[in-house]
Amino acid sequence: MTRGRVYLFLALANLFWAGNYVFGEMVTREISPISLTFLRWAFAALPLLALAWVVERPDWRVALREWKLHLLQSLLGLTGYTLLLYAGLGLTGAVNAAVLSAVNPATIALGAAIFLRERLTRVQVAGLVIAFAGVTVVLTGGDLGLLVAQGFGAGDLLVIGSVLAWTVYSLIARRLVTPPITATSVQAVFAVVTMLPVVAIAGLSLPSSPAGALGLAYIVLFPSMAGYALWNIGAARVGPSRAGIFLNLLPVFTVLIALAFGATIELPALIGGAVVIVGVYLTLRPPSARRGRDRATSDGASPARLARDPVEPVADERPE
Repeated sequence: MTRGRVYLFLALANLFWAGNYVFGEMVTREISPISLTFLRWAFAALPLLALAWVVERPDWRVALREWKLHLLQSLLGLTGYTLLLYAGLGLTGAVNAAVLSAVNPATIALGAAIFLRERLTRVQVAGLVIAFAGVTVVLTGGDLGLLVAQGFGAGDLLVIGSVLAWTVYSLIARRLVTPPITATSVQAVFAVVTMLPVVAIAGLSLPSSPAGALGLAYIVLFPSMAGYALWNIGAARVGPSRAGIFLNLLPVFTVLIALAFGATIELPALIGGAVVIVGVYLTLRPPSARRGRDRATSDGASPARLARDPVEPVADERPE
C-alpha cells in the first residue's frame, strides 16, 4: 500500500469522526443521548464483529480472557464518552465540542506522563500549555471576566467530561492484548448489554424525520465502523505518533461540515481551535532522530541497535 493511500485513510477517518459531531448534534434534537448511544452500538456491534473477523482474524479466547478490561473500556469509552459527548452537543454545538475534544491527544500525553511515568520533552510540555490555553479561549469566548462571573457552560463541562473519559479509556487500552477492531467489537457488545437496563427505565426513541434517520445511519456506518477500520489500517502502517498528527484535521473538518450545513462560527472558536491545533501538534511531535540517538547512546544503547529496534511511542487517541 502506498504512503499516499495510507494518509488518505487517516484523513478519511477524521472526516468521518468529524461528521459524528455535526450529525450527532442534529440527531439529539429528535432523540435522547441515551437512545442515540444505545442505537449506535446496537446497530454497529454485529458488523464490527464481522469486520474484526475479516481484518484481524482474532483469537477470541484472548479477548474473553480480558473481559474485565473490555467491560471497563466499554463503560468508559463507548458508553460514558458517547453519552457525555452527545449530551454536550445539544448544549454547546458541534464546533465548540470538536475544538474542546481536539485537546484529547494532549490530555492523553499528560495522563501518560502522570500515571505511566512517560517522559515529556520541553517542546511537548510547551505544546500542552498552548493546547490548554486554546481550550480556555473557547470556554471563555475570549473573555476571562465572563468566566469568573458566569462559570462554565453545562455543555462545555459535559464535553470536557467526555474528554476525560476518553483519556482514561486510552490509558487503560495500552494494557490490552486484543487487536483494536476486535476490542471495539467486544466492547460494543458490552455497551449494548449494559445499556439495556438504562433503556428499560428511560425508554427508547427513534428519529422522527428522514433527516434524523439518515443521521443515525451515518453515525453507525462511518464513525463507528469505517472510521475505526481506516484508522487502524493507517496507524499500523505509519505508527501511532505520525498518525496522531492527523487528529488535527478533526476540528477543521467539523468546522467545514458545520458551515456546509449553515452553521455560524464565532471568532473565539476559530482562534482557540487554531491554538489547540498548534499545541496538539507540538505535543504529538516525536523527538528528532538525532536527539533519540544521543539519548539512547548516553543510556548505553548503540545507534546501530536504535536503528534496528526503533522506539515508537504508543497511543490510542481515536475519538469516537
